[in-house]
Amino acid sequence: MDVVVVGGGVIGLATAWRAAERGMSVVVCDPEPGSGASTVAAGMLAPVTEAHYTEQALLRLTLDSAARWPGFAAELTALTGIDTGYRETGTLLAAADGGDLALAADLLTFQQSLGLTVERLTGRELRSLEPMLSPGVRGGLFVAGDHQVDPRRLVPALLAACRAAGVTLRRERVAALRVAGDRATGVRLTGGAELAASAVLLAAGCWTGAIDGIPEGVLPVIRPVKGQLLRLHVPAGRFPADRPFLRHNVRGLVRGSSLYLVPREDGELVLGATMEEQGFDTTVTAGAVHDLLRDAREILPGITELVLTEPQAGLRPATADNMPVLGPTLLPGLALAAGHFRNGILLAPVTADIVAAFLAGEPLPDVAATFGPDRLLPAAQTVRAGT
Repeated sequence: MDVVVVGGGVIGLATAWRAAERGMSVVVCDPEPGSGASTVAAGMLAPVTEAHYTEQALLRLTLDSAARWPGFAAELTALTGIDTGYRETGTLLAAADGGDLALAADLLTFQQSLGLTVERLTGRELRSLEPMLSPGVRGGLFVAGDHQVDPRRLVPALLAACRAAGVTLRRERVAALRVAGDRATGVRLTGGAELAASAVLLAAGCWTGAIDGIPEGVLPVIRPVKGQLLRLHVPAGRFPADRPFLRHNVRGLVRGSSLYLVPREDGELVLGATMEEQGFDTTVTAGAVHDLLRDAREILPGITELVLTEPQAGLRPATADNMPVLGPTLLPGLALAAGHFRNGILLAPVTADIVAAFLAGEPLPDVAATFGPDRLLPAAQTVRAGT
């Protein structure tokens, strides 16, 4: 093969698809494609409301990827006939009290300093857009360009696109990286089969480094950050078709804590998410369910009337600086597309384009220069090996 992709989440599948479109022979190895963080994600495409202090370097990449999403989603649907759930909803940020409103004002100043388009709204103006918001909401922000996609529809679409492009899917776990002559030459699967390849792409989220045979000092640490969320459903007939329970994505600030509410066209509402440094634990806890519903009720009182259909916990793959690692490692033949943390779904289109181009022999574009894997390695190891 030209490329073995280790990991069949949204990042791995999207990159495999784009690489195959470029004429490469590609195999994706994953025992359960799309079963990791991809299907737990809410699917917010929110580069502006996700802009965090000290993460300005990431903003250019997220804005670039957000601009690619309309075409990316349309292309997937045209190719596969599967609706990805891409919707241009816009995102509201609602502040529960005066302290939260002050935080929103600081965030607005920061966003405007970066040249982002954000509108400040009063509580009354927010409720004119979303009548179900609490009368106590003090005010907030509106970002017209922050949208959503449904990852549970996106994964089947990407699988179908990969099949159409000729990607081979091996539903088996990779046990080890094969290295010969100081170069990655393929992988060995848990069943014993060996796959030779010109390049190996690690795209397995927080499990990216969990295979044998990777030389010491080649990979940065990618840690799991637990997130718990709730899936709820608006009862059929509870609200008229022209007045849905919620139209926009909503971010809430409640006593300094942040939450999000993402409505789907089919009546589902995704409420999330916690941020917990708990290793690889994926249990759903009563405390997290309580806290999410309690805070959401401050913003959206009617949420207590919805049906709780599914609690979930997933693991975000995070690096030391909370930014992704993209491109070649110090081991020739081994590349990374991992560590996307909160932005894996948002960054899928740009990651796929950048990494597929690199695998095809093109230089990394300027927008990717900040995200090389060796930035997170000790200084003594950052002299690049030939690739």
